[in-house]
Amino acid sequence: MNLAPADIKKEGPIYDLPIMVSLLKLSGQLRTDISSCAFIGELSLSGEVRGVNGVLPMVIKARECGIRKIYVPYPNSAEAAVVSGIEIYPVRNIVELVDILNNPIGVMPASPQPKSTADSGAFIPDFSQVKGQFEAKRALEIAAAGGHNILLIGPPGSGKSMLAKRVPSILPDMTFEEMIKTTKIHSIAGTLHSDGLVSARPFRSPHHTVTAVGLGGGGSGMIRPGEVSLAHNGVLFLDELPEFSRSVLEVLRQPIEDGSITISRSGQNCTYPCSIMVVAAMNPCPCGYFGDSTHRCTCSDVKIKRYLNRISGPLLDRFDIHVEVPPVKFDELRSTEQTETSAEIKKRVNAAREIQHERFKGTGTLCNARINAEQFQTACKIDSTAERTLKNAFESLGLTARAYDRVLKVARTIADLEQSEIIRSEHVLEAVQYRSLDRKYWSSGGIQGS
Repeated sequence: MNLAPADIKKEGPIYDLPIMVSLLKLSGQLRTDISSCAFIGELSLSGEVRGVNGVLPMVIKARECGIRKIYVPYPNSAEAAVVSGIEIYPVRNIVELVDILNNPIGVMPASPQPKSTADSGAFIPDFSQVKGQFEAKRALEIAAAGGHNILLIGPPGSGKSMLAKRVPSILPDMTFEEMIKTTKIHSIAGTLHSDGLVSARPFRSPHHTVTAVGLGGGGSGMIRPGEVSLAHNGVLFLDELPEFSRSVLEVLRQPIEDGSITISRSGQNCTYPCSIMVVAAMNPCPCGYFGDSTHRCTCSDVKIKRYLNRISGPLLDRFDIHVEVPPVKFDELRSTEQTETSAEIKKRVNAAREIQHERFKGTGTLCNARINAEQFQTACKIDSTAERTLKNAFESLGLTARAYDRVLKVARTIADLEQSEIIRSEHVLEAVQYRSLDRKYWSSGGIQGS
């Protein structure tokens, strides 16, 4: 029995089945050639083959190594069957495996199941249920269309969390490549509850008591993906943003920018993807009513400054869109006027994403939020009037280079929603509008430019 290379740590139950198969082959109980086969699974004392984590990436790697047949636990068969170019044989116990190997005639490999998730029928709140908040809904539509990070600021009860929880209902449909990559992460983490691919974009909402390891990933044994990776190709929602530990929030800075996170432990190094849309919500002060015309704020200037300073300037700068969520007026709550459904908004979001897929085909860029420096000139075509508008905003607001890039990316998404190839002045003006709240709140809080 050889577990080379010896310098790579082996742990977990995935080696049970291949070790048993090797013993059966050496003892003469298996008569077939297994040189082009691979085996994955945990064995119980009764001989039952139990499911394991990480089957999908292992099957993909086996195919790359020239393996033609792979035998997996029955609970993992739907997950493994999505990989084409390799035959998947599910087994329930070691006796069944021996029978299949010794008498393969008539045994058919597993077929891929329809793309669905176990929670596909779960109730998702709809934007048609939201009264008022038209500016916030517009901002969330833009964020979903371009994959932009968005920060919602407003008093308690104004609907920040309610709006954020409706974001999954307008997210664009996943491509097959996105499904595969997302399913691989959830397979490794052991959070895959579906019969096949993850076809709905993840929506992760960790509590503010989450640790840096829980958010970024790690662990004492195997390096496991954290919340930022489990939200890959989906949304990471951070409610009550200033209540998160500052050291935990700083974990986000590099992954938000790079779309991946590298975790280093003693003798181990692992990189997980985390191309995410961050949606965050927060009150403007500890009591929640700073700047509210209907409630009196009871916080001192020192308390407000300390509260806002929990969000560092560099992290704040990574939010493409800042939007204020004011209290809903009584007349809006009692209004019987029909508002847009999530399905109607999603049609526009899907149309904008389709434009982006065509624009960035073959480049690895999936949305406007991920435009790199080389793509700016070709992707963000802007007319002369819009360029003057952008210049005036940059100089008058004192935008950083990162903020300039993000304003232009948001303007590109607004133009895509209007099916416009050229970014016009009105697109820039709307994008700049979403960068003003940091001046309203943080300019007095003292972290501007920190």
